Amino acid sequence: MARPNRVTVGAVGSSSVIPLNTYANPFNLGIGCDVSTGGSLTYTVEHTFDDVQKETFNPSSAKWFSQTSLTTQTAGKVGSYVFPVTAVRLTVTAWTSGSVTMTVIQSGY
Repeated sequence: MARPNRVTVGAVGSSSVIPLNTYANPFNLGIGCDVSTGGSLTYTVEHTFDDVQKETFNPSSAKWFSQTSLTTQTAGKVGSYVFPVTAVRLTVTAWTSGSVTMTVIQSGY
């Protein structure tokens, strides 16, 4: 992931999966979430250790974990990972209006 990768969610549900390079050294991953003006929603950033490159990978049956500082958020916030994970995604758990955009950038490139 040489450039920032962005996903936007504007309803209850999850974004597409953003695969990461687990071999990057250091792994360092920065995440920024931005809620649209007037947005009324709750979101969580999630990660998995499952093999997202496997042909049979299915995001709906993968094991997802919440990123501690980006759980049940209602406003823009930043977070990071300093340990390898195979992928991240953005999940909106409650929605009235607006959208949230997650920007992800990984070091090591």
